[in-house]
Amino acid sequence: MNTPGSVSWEPTAAQAIIDELKSKPGALLPILHAIQNRFAYVPEEAVALIAPALKLSRAEVHGVISFYHHFRTHQPGRHVVEICRAEACQAQGSRALEAHAKSSLGVDYHGTTADRAITLEPVYCLGNCSCGASVRVGDEIYARMTPESFDELVDGLRTERLEVLS
Repeated sequence: MNTPGSVSWEPTAAQAIIDELKSKPGALLPILHAIQNRFAYVPEEAVALIAPALKLSRAEVHGVISFYHHFRTHQPGRHVVEICRAEACQAQGSRALEAHAKSSLGVDYHGTTADRAITLEPVYCLGNCSCGASVRVGDEIYARMTPESFDELVDGLRTERLEVLS
Protein backbone atom coordinates (compact mmCIF):
# COMPACT_ATOMS: atom_id res chain seq x y z
CA MET A 1 0.00 0.00 0.00
CA ASN A 2 1.44 3.33 -1.00
CA THR A 3 1.56 6.44 1.10
CA PRO A 4 -1.66 8.43 0.66
CA GLY A 5 -1.10 11.36 -1.62
CA SER A 6 2.44 10.91 -2.82
CA VAL A 7 1.95 13.36 -5.65
CA SER A 8 4.22 16.22 -6.55
CA TRP A 9 3.60 19.57 -4.92
CA GLU A 10 1.09 21.63 -6.89
CA PRO A 11 0.40 25.12 -5.50
CA THR A 12 -2.84 25.42 -7.48
CA ALA A 13 -4.19 22.17 -6.03
CA ALA A 14 -3.23 23.30 -2.53
CA GLN A 15 -4.89 26.67 -3.07
CA ALA A 16 -8.07 24.92 -4.24
CA ILE A 17 -8.11 22.88 -1.02
CA ILE A 18 -7.61 26.02 1.06
CA ASP A 19 -10.32 27.93 -0.83
CA GLU A 20 -12.78 25.07 -0.37
CA LEU A 21 -12.22 24.73 3.38
CA LYS A 22 -11.18 28.17 4.66
CA SER A 23 -14.69 29.34 5.56
CA LYS A 24 -15.41 26.33 7.78
CA PRO A 25 -15.23 26.84 11.55
CA GLY A 26 -11.82 25.70 12.79
CA ALA A 27 -10.59 25.44 9.21
CA LEU A 28 -6.89 25.00 9.97
CA LEU A 29 -6.99 21.31 10.95
CA PRO A 30 -9.22 20.24 8.04
CA ILE A 31 -6.95 22.15 5.65
CA LEU A 32 -3.80 20.56 7.08
CA HIS A 33 -5.35 17.09 6.86
CA ALA A 34 -6.51 17.66 3.29
CA ILE A 35 -3.09 18.98 2.22
CA GLN A 36 -1.33 16.01 3.81
CA ASN A 37 -3.84 13.57 2.31
CA ARG A 38 -3.14 15.02 -1.13
CA PHE A 39 0.65 15.43 -0.96
CA ALA A 40 1.57 13.00 1.89
CA TYR A 41 3.04 15.88 3.92
CA VAL A 42 2.54 19.59 4.61
CA PRO A 43 5.28 21.43 2.72
CA GLU A 44 6.57 24.84 3.77
CA GLU A 45 5.04 26.24 0.59
CA ALA A 46 1.61 25.19 1.87
CA VAL A 47 2.15 27.07 5.12
CA ALA A 48 2.84 30.19 3.06
CA LEU A 49 -0.57 29.77 1.39
CA ILE A 50 -2.54 28.73 4.48
CA ALA A 51 -1.43 31.48 6.86
CA PRO A 52 -2.72 34.51 4.92
CA ALA A 53 -5.89 32.68 3.84
CA LEU A 54 -6.81 32.14 7.50
CA LYS A 55 -5.34 35.44 8.72
CA LEU A 56 -2.78 33.62 10.84
CA SER A 57 0.97 33.99 11.10
CA ARG A 58 3.19 31.26 9.71
CA ALA A 59 4.35 30.65 13.29
CA GLU A 60 0.77 29.89 14.34
CA VAL A 61 0.35 27.39 11.50
CA HIS A 62 3.73 25.81 12.32
CA GLY A 63 2.69 25.61 15.97
CA VAL A 64 -0.31 23.48 15.08
CA ILE A 65 1.71 21.30 12.69
CA SER A 66 4.39 20.66 15.31
CA PHE A 67 1.86 20.03 18.09
CA TYR A 68 0.17 17.14 16.30
CA HIS A 69 2.42 14.13 15.68
CA HIS A 70 0.31 13.11 12.69
CA PHE A 71 1.52 15.93 10.46
CA ARG A 72 4.71 15.56 8.43
CA THR A 73 6.79 18.43 7.05
CA HIS A 74 8.91 16.27 4.75
CA GLN A 75 7.99 13.89 1.94
CA PRO A 76 7.77 10.38 3.43
CA GLY A 77 8.93 7.17 1.82
CA ARG A 78 6.63 5.06 -0.36
CA HIS A 79 5.32 3.35 2.78
CA VAL A 80 4.89 4.73 6.29
CA VAL A 81 5.39 2.05 8.95
CA GLU A 82 4.03 3.04 12.36
CA ILE A 83 4.95 1.13 15.51
CA CYS A 84 2.56 1.38 18.45
CA ARG A 85 4.21 2.81 21.56
CA ALA A 86 1.23 2.54 23.93
CA GLU A 87 1.67 0.77 27.25
CA ALA A 88 -0.19 -2.39 26.22
CA CYS A 89 2.04 -2.86 23.19
CA GLN A 90 5.13 -2.12 25.29
CA ALA A 91 4.06 -4.92 27.63
CA GLN A 92 3.94 -7.21 24.57
CA GLY A 93 7.41 -6.37 23.27
CA SER A 94 7.09 -3.20 21.22
CA ARG A 95 10.28 -1.71 22.69
CA ALA A 96 12.34 -4.62 21.37
CA LEU A 97 10.46 -4.33 18.08
CA GLU A 98 11.25 -0.59 17.93
CA ALA A 99 14.94 -1.23 18.53
CA HIS A 100 15.00 -3.93 15.86
CA ALA A 101 13.12 -1.76 13.35
CA LYS A 102 15.43 1.20 13.85
CA SER A 103 18.50 -1.00 13.56
CA SER A 104 17.36 -3.03 10.56
CA LEU A 105 16.09 0.01 8.65
CA GLY A 106 19.02 2.21 9.67
CA VAL A 107 16.74 5.09 10.66
CA ASP A 108 15.22 6.59 13.79
CA TYR A 109 11.60 7.65 14.12
CA HIS A 110 10.54 10.13 11.43
CA GLY A 111 13.43 8.91 9.27
CA THR A 112 13.22 7.49 5.77
CA THR A 113 15.37 4.69 4.41
CA ALA A 114 18.01 5.54 1.81
CA ASP A 115 15.98 3.78 -0.91
CA ARG A 116 12.95 6.00 0.01
CA ALA A 117 10.86 2.85 0.52
CA ILE A 118 10.06 3.13 4.24
CA THR A 119 9.44 5.97 6.69
CA LEU A 120 9.36 4.84 10.33
CA GLU A 121 7.01 6.67 12.70
CA PRO A 122 5.70 6.16 16.22
CA VAL A 123 1.99 5.97 16.94
CA TYR A 124 0.50 6.12 20.40
CA CYS A 125 -2.35 3.62 20.22
CA LEU A 126 -3.81 1.61 17.39
CA GLY A 127 -6.69 0.25 19.47
CA ASN A 128 -5.33 -3.27 19.05
CA CYS A 129 -4.22 -3.59 22.65
CA SER A 130 -4.92 -7.28 23.18
CA CYS A 131 -2.81 -8.22 20.15
CA GLY A 132 0.38 -6.17 20.58
CA ALA A 133 2.96 -5.44 19.53
CA SER A 134 1.13 -3.76 16.66
CA VAL A 135 2.27 -2.05 13.48
CA ARG A 136 0.24 -0.04 10.97
CA VAL A 137 1.01 0.46 7.30
CA GLY A 138 -1.58 2.63 5.59
CA ASP A 139 -4.97 1.34 6.73
CA GLU A 140 -3.70 -2.15 7.62
CA ILE A 141 -2.85 -3.12 11.21
CA TYR A 142 -0.50 -6.04 11.81
CA ALA A 143 -0.79 -7.78 15.19
CA ARG A 144 1.61 -9.74 17.39
CA MET A 145 4.61 -8.43 15.50
CA THR A 146 8.03 -9.85 16.21
CA PRO A 147 11.37 -8.81 14.74
CA GLU A 148 11.01 -11.70 12.28
CA SER A 149 7.50 -10.77 11.17
CA PHE A 150 8.58 -7.13 10.94
CA ASP A 151 11.38 -8.10 8.55
CA GLU A 152 8.90 -10.13 6.50
CA LEU A 153 6.54 -7.14 6.38
CA VAL A 154 9.30 -4.77 5.27
CA ASP A 155 10.49 -7.22 2.61
CA GLY A 156 6.92 -7.39 1.31
CA LEU A 157 6.63 -3.60 1.25
CA ARG A 158 9.87 -3.23 -0.63
CA THR A 159 8.79 -5.75 -3.25
CA GLU A 160 5.07 -4.84 -3.08
CA ARG A 161 4.06 -8.42 -2.20
CA LEU A 162 1.98 -7.97 0.93
CA GLU A 163 -0.29 -10.94 0.19
CA VAL A 164 2.41 -13.35 1.44
CA LEU A 165 2.00 -11.89 4.93
CA SER A 166 -1.64 -12.91 5.40
